[in-house]
Amino acid sequence: MQYNTQREQLVMPEYGRGIQMMVDMALQIEDREERQRCANTIVKIMASLLPSTTNKEENEHRLWNHLARISHYKLDIDYPVNIVPQEEVQAHPAPLHYPMKDIKRRHYGYLVEQALDYAKTVEDKEMRQYITECVANQMKQDLFIWNRDSMDNALVAQDIERYSDGKLNLDLDDFTFEPVGESPLQQAESGKKRKRKK
Repeated sequence: MQYNTQREQLVMPEYGRGIQMMVDMALQIEDREERQRCANTIVKIMASLLPSTTNKEENEHRLWNHLARISHYKLDIDYPVNIVPQEEVQAHPAPLHYPMKDIKRRHYGYLVEQALDYAKTVEDKEMRQYITECVANQMKQDLFIWNRDSMDNALVAQDIERYSDGKLNLDLDDFTFEPVGESPLQQAESGKKRKRKK
């Protein structure tokens, strides 16, 4: 008895070994017309095995391309559709370039550092303070995610001053951090309560 693991690996396992054997037989047919009829029959069987999820034209194009692929592009017939070249099918996409950034504190991330660098360049004092406070809330949220034990308001204020070379300051007496670890709905409710107290 021969197990499937001992046989040749299937090119497209979704069609099964039966289709692979039919294609292998079609490759051995010498008469071109007979080979064409055999290929047409194989495509009809393939269509019945994998029902179409697209329109008829796209499905037909897909099936003929799969037939060419199963035959290792050796089946010499008149294909009714344009077959995607083997080189294009087997080509691997070029690796994506991943920019490596020098991040001072990885738990805050590169965007926080960029935001602080931008805030230093803003001339309007109110806008600069507003950006600083937004970044401070994000920094505290980052600390909550990475290490709740080090989540400290004073640490965030110190880090802002350190990363901005003393150009940005966060006055903890005048600033209240947004609640961390809450859903947007909970944050909205907390904001309403703070407004009522005022």
